[in-house]
Amino acid sequence: MSHVFYRNLRQNYPRATGGDGAYIIDSTGKRYLDASGGAAVSCLGHSDRRVIDAIRSQLDAIAFAHTGFFSTDAAEELADHLVARAPAGIDLVYFVSGGSEAVEAALKLARQYYLEIGQPQRRRFIARRQSYHGNTLGALAVGGNQWRRAQFEPILMDADHLTPAFAYREQRDGESEAAFVDRLASELENHLEAVGPETVLAFIAEPVVGATLGAVPAPPGYFRRIREILDRHGILLILDEVMCGMGRTGHLFACEHDGVTPDLITIAKGLGAGYQPVGATLASRNIGDAIRNGSGFFQHGHTYMGHPTACAAALAVQKVIEEDGLLACVVEMGTRLEAALHERFGNHPNIGDIRGRGLFRGIELVADRQDKAVFDPALALHARIKKAAVEEGLICYPMGGTVDGRNGDHVLLAPPFIINDGQIDELVGKLGRAIDTALAGAKTDAA
Repeated sequence: MSHVFYRNLRQNYPRATGGDGAYIIDSTGKRYLDASGGAAVSCLGHSDRRVIDAIRSQLDAIAFAHTGFFSTDAAEELADHLVARAPAGIDLVYFVSGGSEAVEAALKLARQYYLEIGQPQRRRFIARRQSYHGNTLGALAVGGNQWRRAQFEPILMDADHLTPAFAYREQRDGESEAAFVDRLASELENHLEAVGPETVLAFIAEPVVGATLGAVPAPPGYFRRIREILDRHGILLILDEVMCGMGRTGHLFACEHDGVTPDLITIAKGLGAGYQPVGATLASRNIGDAIRNGSGFFQHGHTYMGHPTACAAALAVQKVIEEDGLLACVVEMGTRLEAALHERFGNHPNIGDIRGRGLFRGIELVADRQDKAVFDPALALHARIKKAAVEEGLICYPMGGTVDGRNGDHVLLAPPFIINDGQIDELVGKLGRAIDTALAGAKTDAA
């Protein structure tokens, strides 16, 4: 009996014992094509020697130094690298151990910023339904994933949740993209008027919604409209790029595609590619200056923030992405994956939508393509797909609750940036068989 506290204590997991590029190998020698990077993490695959050597080199120098006493070359160089490539105005990088911590830090930074500039009445966050921002209590509170929130609701802080920019489900029949964006912008304006814009700290959103919706990008112009409204009322914009950032969509920062510069950006996953646990909150110069010229101290911290070994690994990952021209590969292979998914699933009776950017793709399953009806959630179609995919030797990221936290099923794909043509064919072939197997079982059980 295992003494590890796994997420699912009723499940026996295969043991990962090796990695070979895009593949994970278990203790029986079975190879799994990692088509989701775990949770959009392993963007370089599982065996890049340059990253491994950088980690070893840092360990030979010093593994850990507490940021209450020291900085390190690894942290300084990684921060310089990120700021030089970040949207204009981003000036400071706060290193943490993962995405939830990065979001938590962003929320606290937003609050402290307004205290520093003399606006203590601001206390409210606005987010969107069907979003996901992490599992710490603050991140969970601003997230709009009802299934994840439900049992912890009594101990979460209040946050407001508006309509997601989810065209497949929220755009009305006959409504143009521009009209859809206008309606979402008006909803934000009306909500600010109702609650008082002077009470709002920030609007937080994922540029491309990941786990909860399955790679849903916003319509063109959406984030520019949101930014304009927030600027008019002096409200911060936090963009959560924990899953969609660091090259996943073909830009190092996903918000580049939308042509906006946020005040705070959260990153993780692809930052360190899984070689070390690392995340970061990037802050604008205005926020840094407000604290520097005020109290001088951000009232927050974690033991392992700025961890030298984690920063060395992340810096090596980012250098590999740049040196190997992998952002261009993401665009090229993302286009190839999109075409392969449409070829295999475009006319599938139970695939309602295929979406995403770069190597960040989602497939939404429906019981009926015409009216977008969902499968009975009791059938747990997403879980059946995951099980069938694992049996095929494929790791993907199916989720339920796509529509409202309970109803709907989708599959998220986030393969490594090093994926090749043959592996895309392997991915789509195995996924097709897994989906068809899961659908056949679900339909038999529903009959």
